[in-house]
Amino acid sequence: MAFQVGNIVVSPNGRDKGKVFYIVSIEEDYAFIADGRGRRLEKPKKKKLRHLQFRADGSDRVAEKLRNGEKLTNIEIRRSVAAYSGDDGEEQGGM
Repeated sequence: MAFQVGNIVVSPNGRDKGKVFYIVSIEEDYAFIADGRGRRLEKPKKKKLRHLQFRADGSDRVAEKLRNGEKLTNIEIRRSVAAYSGDDGEEQGGM
């Protein structure tokens, strides 16, 4: 299976094990992934494609924006990832 920009993936190993991400770009054997929270659009994580597991095609508005190169915010990605993973999508505040 060939990964594409806008796919929803999960990291099966490492520090980010079990976390859900969007692929924001692909270069050779690497994908740049973001979840809008720990990994923001401004600094996506570079990860080898073989270290990712495909979860969904990403057919929502966020995936369309990624594929078309439209402006996208971290909040949009965060909410979409949260909806997919069952999280609430909002940052925890307070100290």
